[in-house]
Amino acid sequence: MGIHVLLYVPNVIGYIRILLVLSSWILYSYPENFVPLYVLSIILDGVDGWVARKLQQTSRFGAWLDVVIDNVGRGMLWNMLFDWGWLVSSLEWCVFVCNHNARGAQWKTTFTKSPVWVQAVMAKGFKTPLGILTIAGLHVLPVWLYCYQHEVLSHALYAPYWIQTLGILVLAAGRLLCFAVEMWCIVTHMKFLLLDEEEEKKN
Repeated sequence: MGIHVLLYVPNVIGYIRILLVLSSWILYSYPENFVPLYVLSIILDGVDGWVARKLQQTSRFGAWLDVVIDNVGRGMLWNMLFDWGWLVSSLEWCVFVCNHNARGAQWKTTFTKSPVWVQAVMAKGFKTPLGILTIAGLHVLPVWLYCYQHEVLSHALYAPYWIQTLGILVLAAGRLLCFAVEMWCIVTHMKFLLLDEEEEKKN
């Protein structure tokens, strides 16, 4: 990897996202500041991939950086929301290690031999109904819970209680689907390690 990759436009967007996550962490107790900063970081998460493809500036470093920033941001939020939030964060980091170790930077496109329900989530870069639900559960659920806890949904958005509850239920369903895929990835990686170890012993 040349040093010039560090200055690729999508990677520069990643550095901006890091600053946004750090700023939102500092301003966690101030919803009027936290929500715009954190949501902007999520939006830029979608922009950097598009820019990378448009400018032909994809790289293994960029793929790694993108997921690291995602995990740091969500990990921060889950840990601030609940005492047990570290469990969610730990699971996401574990899946990151499994996928990038065995599947590499192009891990999103390596699920062709996975079960049908996993393929339904991963197909077309998550651009399927199940994929969208999964990504919403992954990214939006913690933000929705923050807004619920800090009464942003009721005071700033004037959302009735039933919409707040329905949002939690739908997004939680997406996060549970994501959890199922994450567990499949971990188990698959464990099998890969065990088989790889057996092959080494044979050779």
